[in-house]
Amino acid sequence: MWGGRFAEGPSAVMREINASIPFDKRMWRQDLAGSRAHAEMLGAQGIITADDAKAIGFGLDALASEYDEQGVPENLALEDIHMAAEHRLAEMIGPAAGRLHTARSRNDQVATDFRLWVRDAVDQAEAALGALQDALLARAEEHAESVMPGFTHLQVAQPVTLGHHLMAYFEMFARDRSRLRDARARMNLCPLGSAALAGTGFAIDRDATAAALGFDGPTRNSLDSVSDRDFAIEYLTCAAQTALHLSRLAEEFVIWASQPFGFVSLSDQWSTGSSIMPQKRNPDAAELVRGHSGRITGALVSLMITMKGLPLAYSKDMQDDKPPVFEAHDLLGLSIAAMTGMVESATFRRTRMRAAAETGFSTATDLADWLVREAGVPFREAHHITGRAVARADAAGLRLDQLDLAALQEIDDRIDGGVYGVLSVDASVSSRTSFGGTAPARVRESVKAARRAREEEA
Repeated sequence: MWGGRFAEGPSAVMREINASIPFDKRMWRQDLAGSRAHAEMLGAQGIITADDAKAIGFGLDALASEYDEQGVPENLALEDIHMAAEHRLAEMIGPAAGRLHTARSRNDQVATDFRLWVRDAVDQAEAALGALQDALLARAEEHAESVMPGFTHLQVAQPVTLGHHLMAYFEMFARDRSRLRDARARMNLCPLGSAALAGTGFAIDRDATAAALGFDGPTRNSLDSVSDRDFAIEYLTCAAQTALHLSRLAEEFVIWASQPFGFVSLSDQWSTGSSIMPQKRNPDAAELVRGHSGRITGALVSLMITMKGLPLAYSKDMQDDKPPVFEAHDLLGLSIAAMTGMVESATFRRTRMRAAAETGFSTATDLADWLVREAGVPFREAHHITGRAVARADAAGLRLDQLDLAALQEIDDRIDGGVYGVLSVDASVSSRTSFGGTAPARVRESVKAARRAREEEA
């Protein structure tokens, strides 16, 4: 491959460490698409003959069919997918294949291929997250009135609805999709035509190749074009943030599926058993999603560390940019699919959730708010009065709504019978009607608005 510069071939170890074909063969579709656009442009510009451009086009189509049916062979001597494809093309169409690399370098070729691949990965992740959002919307609407405890510090805080809880994750994944769209817009410029680092003296048409590959236009600086991997880092940043949200949802399922909580029963499809304890139903899919988040975050750190000290333009270190991106992509896809399946198939136990919401004096804030609203008590004083009521109920082993009026009036004589209208968990959630609140009516509004937004996106 190196022509006349080298008298000897590489050692076996050098051949192995230098080759990237075992992993970058995943980019064969992008590589052939880039080559097709480049060849068409070379022909249109008269840089190569129309016959050669046509032969290259036919050859690339045939090679695409071959790779699709048989896969890409791993020949370490050819190093990477770019040289493997060019070598096979030469076997198929002869000398015309040698003209394909006119006015380009592997540097701009790989930068273009990788950008195309990451762009596809962004589109796949966004679509998968949209499906997860749809699953959350369906379950949130179903459980708009299902009362459950809301937690802070994993202590019962105030009653909420399961629909409201699930919609919180809908919002997280909406932000994740927004970040992916933003990243896609920034990466959608085409490096092809930057050549090795300085551009080329051939009269190429970079706008044409950019348009043919679906880019918004060509990149503006040839040095930056071949050395930039911001697009990959930004994709991994989005992936890591998404994985964080997936991990939080997975952790909820792990906790809720445990016997002390018992809020949810995961289907057989998303559970495993024990090799020794026949009674076990383990939330392994959720635990693996939680674990994958660490590996995805590690992929981000790996690429950032690889890139942090590299001078312009291309260095061979950058060959290691792809494995962490490929790994993160695979793990993210699995994680999103697993969480979507769990959300769709989970059985939520309303009775158990309601019982838990009624513990921990979850309507204490409602008592304090009632004192402020109905009795004109300053909130800090109302907080103190409510604390005494909680202590009285706790000592008696009662819920707040089980304390009789006399006991409440011993604490503060401004309390009257109207207070019982706010002390149940149903009254509590129904009263939270502020925009974005947990009231069932607000949850249904939120679901409706989200569905409308999803339809507009489609």
